[in-house]
Amino acid sequence: MSQRVSDEVVAMAMGELRSVHSSGRHGETLPYVHKVGSPPKQSLFQEIKHSVNETFFSDNPLKEFKDQTIQRKFVLGLRAVFPIFDWARGYNLKAFRSDFISGLTIASLCIPQDIAYAKLANLDPQYGLYTSFVAPLVYAFMGSSRDIAIGPVAVVSLLLGTMLSDEIKDYHSHEYLRLAFTATFFAGITQMALGVLRLGFLIDFLSHAAIVGFMAGAAITIALQQLKGLLGIKNFTKKTDIVSVMDSVWSSVHHGWNWQTIVIGVSFLAFLLITKYIAKRKKKLFWVAAIAPMTCVILSTLFVYITRADKKGVSIVSGGITSTVPLSVSTSYANQSARIGVVAGMVALTEAVAIGRTFAAMKDYSLDGNKEMVALGTMNIIGSLTSCYVATGSFSRSAVNYMAGCKTAVSNIVMALVVLLTLLVITPLFKYTPNAVLASIIIAAVLGLIDIQAVILLWKIDKFDFLACMGAFFGVIFKSVEIGLLIAVAISFAKILLQVTRPRTAVLGKLPGTSVYRNIQQYPNATQVPGMLIIRVDSAIYFSNSNYIKERILRWLTDEDTRRTGSELPEIHYLVVEMSPVTDIDTSGIHSLEELYKSLHKRDVMLVLANPGPIVMEKLHASNLTDLVGEHKIFLSVADAVATFGTKGAES
Repeated sequence: MSQRVSDEVVAMAMGELRSVHSSGRHGETLPYVHKVGSPPKQSLFQEIKHSVNETFFSDNPLKEFKDQTIQRKFVLGLRAVFPIFDWARGYNLKAFRSDFISGLTIASLCIPQDIAYAKLANLDPQYGLYTSFVAPLVYAFMGSSRDIAIGPVAVVSLLLGTMLSDEIKDYHSHEYLRLAFTATFFAGITQMALGVLRLGFLIDFLSHAAIVGFMAGAAITIALQQLKGLLGIKNFTKKTDIVSVMDSVWSSVHHGWNWQTIVIGVSFLAFLLITKYIAKRKKKLFWVAAIAPMTCVILSTLFVYITRADKKGVSIVSGGITSTVPLSVSTSYANQSARIGVVAGMVALTEAVAIGRTFAAMKDYSLDGNKEMVALGTMNIIGSLTSCYVATGSFSRSAVNYMAGCKTAVSNIVMALVVLLTLLVITPLFKYTPNAVLASIIIAAVLGLIDIQAVILLWKIDKFDFLACMGAFFGVIFKSVEIGLLIAVAISFAKILLQVTRPRTAVLGKLPGTSVYRNIQQYPNATQVPGMLIIRVDSAIYFSNSNYIKERILRWLTDEDTRRTGSELPEIHYLVVEMSPVTDIDTSGIHSLEELYKSLHKRDVMLVLANPGPIVMEKLHASNLTDLVGEHKIFLSVADAVATFGTKGAES
């Protein structure tokens, strides 16, 4: 049987470049069957160059410098490093008016948030204000996003505070400060290195699902931490997991809660949530939610000062806010600060890039990810030398900035100048600000990080994504922020490995009235070709999955043979592998095809390949697999393979 089939194939191969031929069963004229072309062979240097270019320089960043004078190249280089020199040429009074209003609006939001977020990092309030002064100024000159608002954010503040306090318990000490600023320096170095080395694609390994779960878990953890300030509890756990926090809350219910503090905190929290609801329902009233935190701070401070509620157990911002700038970076604790900085820097970078891309898409302009990383890294390095801690893009402030009508990064400059004015003039007035109000501001801000609709969508679309989301979420709330982040990364990598090592394969059939072949599970009316089994491999074939793909194809063949036994369909004599989704193949993949060919040969089944890509075809020729399989059994399409062997399969 095998010899007869082989003879027939050889006879048919003689007509490799025929224009037409007829079907033995129906006498119909079939189209020209093209031979699969082989790409020109590349040298090793060319292959390496192409791979490097596609990995690190896919956007061709040096194209503008080509054929330019030295002076012009210098100007272009200056614009590349400092985008402000590019867009500032067309800047006008109308744009400044919009940016000025946006800057004032986000300043009214960021000042109370900065004071509150600094407490999350176990730092005095002024360090949050320093961060919203220095970092936005640097970003305005180097960043490429028009909408992102820079400053401290809740998640990074909590992460930094948790990791720093694990190293130094006394967060009022000078060493704690030095460790915080040194960690910020390493965070900036990490971010800048990723941008300079064009390694921005690494942050894409943290999937959207993992980020959704991580952010939601961090939001709940942050909100639970604020129960200390909201309820007026003096002795509160330093742990962040939900079990420890709730135990600390309930154990102090009879003697540790302060009713005056609860009234102040709950009242202003309700006010903040109402203003957010109003702003959400009516977009034009976004400013109501934007100025609400500052309104809360002013009113609560006046209330405490007039009533002297601090004498009745209401906790206030201890010692007020000073404007002293201590020594920053230290070589002590180098290993610890480097580890903390890398983690905090990556989380901050992920959040900033995600926010920047979101608003760039909404306004339809391009955002250079590598430039963003350099800008964020530079601002954190400079910030660490001026007593700032890790800054990044804030979603809430960026959303307000966008809705206020900002045109450029000048809104960040306006915000920074207002913060400077606050530091120089207004800070003594914050002395009587109750911590309960700061807690309510944080709770109201972080609730927006819980995206229930996104979680529901994950469940509907991809159960594995939902698992990654839940893993990150429960890791954060039941253990710690670092563990949750680690689980998020681990599950993201597990998904990648699972998809790579266990790719999908599908049996194809012909759609009636067409020459199109599709998955028979997706299209039940697609008919299988008599005597043939057509299988599509939906992945590159590498060492990690080559053996699985071979075994899966053989299982398909066994299952189909069993199913066709006793049916009208003849037994299978031709196995067609549709290779259009196979983007690449390595040595292990070649060996698996050789083994597949030998296994099929023992079963009197002929291996036929359809539509291999240029890279795959080049490697098939280099390995001489085309000689083993036979070039006359490698076709441009499944339709050509069926046109050639379909009739013979039916007759056999």
